[in-house]
Amino acid sequence: MDIVRRNNVTVTGNPQGRPVVLAHGFGCDQNMWRLTVPALAEDYRVVLFDYVGSGRSEPSAFQEDRYSSLDGYAGDVVEVCEALDLRDAVFVGHSVSAMTGVLAAGTAPERIGALVMVAPSPRYIDDDGYRGGFSADDIDELLASLEANYLGWSAAMAPLIMGNAERPELGEELKNSFCATDPEMARVFARTTFLSDSRDDLKKVAVPTLVLECSQDVIAPREVGAFVHRAIPGSTLVTLDATGHCPHLSAPEATNEAILKFLAALR
Repeated sequence: MDIVRRNNVTVTGNPQGRPVVLAHGFGCDQNMWRLTVPALAEDYRVVLFDYVGSGRSEPSAFQEDRYSSLDGYAGDVVEVCEALDLRDAVFVGHSVSAMTGVLAAGTAPERIGALVMVAPSPRYIDDDGYRGGFSADDIDELLASLEANYLGWSAAMAPLIMGNAERPELGEELKNSFCATDPEMARVFARTTFLSDSRDDLKKVAVPTLVLECSQDVIAPREVGAFVHRAIPGSTLVTLDATGHCPHLSAPEATNEAILKFLAALR
């Protein structure tokens, strides 16, 4: 299948600029980057896509065994980069996509030359000496609720994930994005996301990396951002003046400023 159609790949911005790949998180699609694209378009070649099972990707391409592991999503990222012949691209991944970027950069270092991790978490479940933000029971309950009533789960969880209760339109947008995702495909992606443990992969990152965290985030608390920063040699940690798990929507100016500063330093 044509990869461009499979992953609904779109390319915009400066054709001569360094490629910047924007990757969305669970339950979202490339439209979530609409407030970031204009900040990048003048100087960078901006690549957007939807993971299979999200947005306007090709539903028939979904394979549960492939997408039951982050390696499956990372494989799609590498294939998109190969199809467009991207080299030394900057991969900007939100939430679980930050870890997908880590895996893709390890697989195809000639394709991905830098990482921007927006609200990343290598493991959501607490462990000895590690705070991910959730107990194992919390995650079991979250997944059971999602699988029993996905639309109800979306309506309840989206405002909590987004934060910014004083701006309910943001939570509504995230809810609508969740609800537009096929429930069965969302079930697989959710299990892949919330049960993953990519902590060991962080130590292998060998490219310049920016870690962006929010001052308050129920999904990826600041202890997680600190862990990611410590684990990746030479990484830069920036705490945004933003709350919630989606700063590219709730605080786009601060998010874009941090990304652009990092990109400029790469030149």
